[in-house]
Amino acid sequence: MTAVLTGIGGFLPPRAVTNDDLSRTLDTTDDWIRTRTGIRERRVVSDGLSTGSMAVAAGARAMRSAGVTRVDAVVVATTSPERLCPAVAPEVAFRLGLGTVAAFDLTSACSGFLYGLATVSGLIGSGTADTVLFIGSEAFTTLVNQEDRTTAPIFGDGAGAVVLRRGEPDEPGALGPFDLGSDGALADLLAIPAGGSRQRSADDGLGHGTVPTADWYLRMDGRPLYAQAVERMTQSAQTVLKRADWSVADVDWFVGHQANVRIVRAVAEELELPGERVAVNIDRVGNTLAASVPLLLNDYAARGDLEAGQRVLLSAFGAGLSWGSTTLHWPDIQAQPVN
Repeated sequence: MTAVLTGIGGFLPPRAVTNDDLSRTLDTTDDWIRTRTGIRERRVVSDGLSTGSMAVAAGARAMRSAGVTRVDAVVVATTSPERLCPAVAPEVAFRLGLGTVAAFDLTSACSGFLYGLATVSGLIGSGTADTVLFIGSEAFTTLVNQEDRTTAPIFGDGAGAVVLRRGEPDEPGALGPFDLGSDGALADLLAIPAGGSRQRSADDGLGHGTVPTADWYLRMDGRPLYAQAVERMTQSAQTVLKRADWSVADVDWFVGHQANVRIVRAVAEELELPGERVAVNIDRVGNTLAASVPLLLNDYAARGDLEAGQRVLLSAFGAGLSWGSTTLHWPDIQAQPVN
């Protein structure tokens, strides 16, 4: 038995921030941002929206898509939790009226959706759960220094969700083999230094360990990250294609994490995938971390570009460093546009 995707949904905050909006406060331009990242606008939380509320909205849509009112577990992938403790997933389950089901968070930054799919597959394959609601939700702009021209233009907020159930490996919606990896030696290439136990344990409580303001926000070393992302995603994608016994010609859509359009296209070129088979929506939403892949799948399914029976290659790379890939036969499911 394996995990089978049976429903999908998404949510984006209503507030859109364009590149021109950013250029009013940052030393940047619309052209500079678009040529380097492919992004022209992103959505940003406001008016009390948070990781949890977006997860609830996306989760409800995914459950409606799947035609279910109950699940056995709720898993939320996020790198922007509402609080350090507790996890947000139990509250999401409560707000969705799911009672006392198993619920937990998973943190693997931009690779969170791929790591989460593998985790949910394990829950289903082991018999722990028959049906799981899995959500990637991020309000990551709250953790980005809005005065930093290298990071502020990149990130956006949103949530994407899927429902997975126990099923047969050869049926539509079945997830294929996984490849997951990490390299903690390069963890500092993309990190938020402060906020965890390492920083707190260095504070003597007398003010001598005061943390610099900049340490509370994301730091990114872009050049080596770019090279790592292209190399790791390419190798991971090649590994799962081999495990799935697919050739590159078998792939109808390459759905890669939307960190930077140049990374996605570079990976596609390394795989020798034609551009018309590369899914992209980063121009409208930016990098939404763990929400990126499900939002992209929902986008393409809702507009009819992603059709039942098509073969999809999924791959992501993020902080950790971490990366992962899998394959998917797209099922016949209903997806609603995310405004």
